[in-house]
This record gives sequence, structure tokens and C-alpha cells, in this order.
Amino acid sequence: MNLGPGSMKNYKVLFVSQEITPYLPENEMSIVGRHLPQRIQEQGCKIRTFMPRYGIVNERRHQLHEVIRLSGMNLIIEDNDHPLIIKVASIQTARMQVYFIDNEDYFHRKHMLKDKNGKDFTDNDERVIFFTRGVLETVKKLRWSPDIVHCLGWFTGLVPLYLKKAYHDDPLFMNSKVIYSVYNDSFSNPFNKNFKKKLKVEGITDEDLSVLKSTNFDDFNKLAIHHADGIISGSKNLSSGIQNYIKETKLPHLEYQEDKDYIKTYSEFYDRIINGVSYGANQ
Repeated sequence: MNLGPGSMKNYKVLFVSQEITPYLPENEMSIVGRHLPQRIQEQGCKIRTFMPRYGIVNERRHQLHEVIRLSGMNLIIEDNDHPLIIKVASIQTARMQVYFIDNEDYFHRKHMLKDKNGKDFTDNDERVIFFTRGVLETVKKLRWSPDIVHCLGWFTGLVPLYLKKAYHDDPLFMNSKVIYSVYNDSFSNPFNKNFKKKLKVEGITDEDLSVLKSTNFDDFNKLAIHHADGIISGSKNLSSGIQNYIKETKLPHLEYQEDKDYIKTYSEFYDRIINGVSYGANQ
């Protein structure tokens, strides 16, 4: 299949990223989060890009500002109201905007996902729920209907579940295809034992969560994979449990790309997922 420049024109791609440079330090995930949306946009696609507004993001340096018309909603998690604040910044050289999901309780701390001693934050389960719902509610407010939702990193791992179950009857998302990029940046401690209960909003059943045998990193990723339409290995060395589960699902799977010029391969994968082209898993 020849996918030259412009072949994906008119696609709308929603990028939901755990990390994006220059807002966070460079690593394999943040670099893809930065350059993939730009290159896909340059092919003629319309894009939106979201990430969490971690406390270590320097708002003054990167000129973040609140989008008043999108902020102001409250999201309820375990009967507690949490105000949703939306901020935005521009990467001028890429002609690209990045939306940030913010909340004082969850993101105003000077670390990302672990504390100063390297221990996972005990409320990471609620933080990922808030982030996921915040992204989808903001996209609804924007009245923007994505053809593809590409999730990068475990902190985006609830998007496939919520999109396919809680938001499945929303006209904006009815035809959206979800791609999940799995990385090996695992969390050490399983989520709170009440995680399943916290996940349940209208549209999500026990059966939808059946793959979540425990709340550890591998099973959390299995939940994301189970509800996705396609999987990309973002890291070279994923756990055997995750690799085996990807094979079991027989979902379209793009192996880790050694070549730095991965954009064409990703574009082809997008095109196949969106058009439902039949091809073997693990291609």
C-alpha cells in the first residue's frame, strides 16, 4: 500500500499522550508524543493532542493558559467532585496545540507518577480515571469527532474502555477506532483494591472488566488492549505476559519500530485500522 504525503488527508486523529517533550524530559515515549502528531498533521490530517498537566510542567516557560470556555466542569469519582481545568499551549515550530488536563488535587505536585522517593502515588488510579474522562469530556465540548484515537502510555490506558463502553452511544465517538501504544514504563504497586468500583460509570459492567484479574501493571494493560482496535509496541522489551496477551487477542499489532522514520509505518497502520483491512495480527 502506497501511503505518500496526503494519503491520510481528512482523517481526524486524537492523540492522548502520557508524556510529550518539551514539556517533559525526552524519552522514547515523550519524543513520539511530540513528533508523531506533527508529522501526521503534515500529511493533511486534523489533530488534537492531550496530556496531563503534571506539576513539573513549567507553565510560564511554555506559556500555558486556561481555556475558560472548556473549563468549569466537575467530574465525580467515588462521590467526590473534582473540578476539571483545561489549559493549552502551542509548539510554534510544529504549528501544533497541546491541551492539558489539570486539577489541583491530582496534578499540583512536583512529580509525575511517583513521589520524591520513587514510590507510586497512591491515588494514581483516580488520577488516570480523571484524566481519561477529562479528555473525552473536553473533546465532546469541542464537538470534534475523531476517526482515530491513539493512546500512548499506560496513563492513557482507560481511554479504550471508556470510549467503547461509557461513551459508545455518543455520535461523536461511534465510529472512532482506538489504537493503544504499550510501553514498558511499569508502575510497581497495584492500584487500590477498589479500582474496579471506581471505574464503574454508566455503560461499564463487570463483564467489561473481567480481564482485570488484579490491578497490577500487566492486567491494567490487558484491560486497555482488550478494548482497543489495534496495538503498537512502543517499547522493545515488553513483559512476556503482555506480549502473550496481545497474541491471544489476535488484534492487529504493529511490532516495535527500530527505524527512526516510523511515521510511514504508523500511517499505514492507521489506514488499515480505519478501513478495516483484513490482515494478520502481529504484522
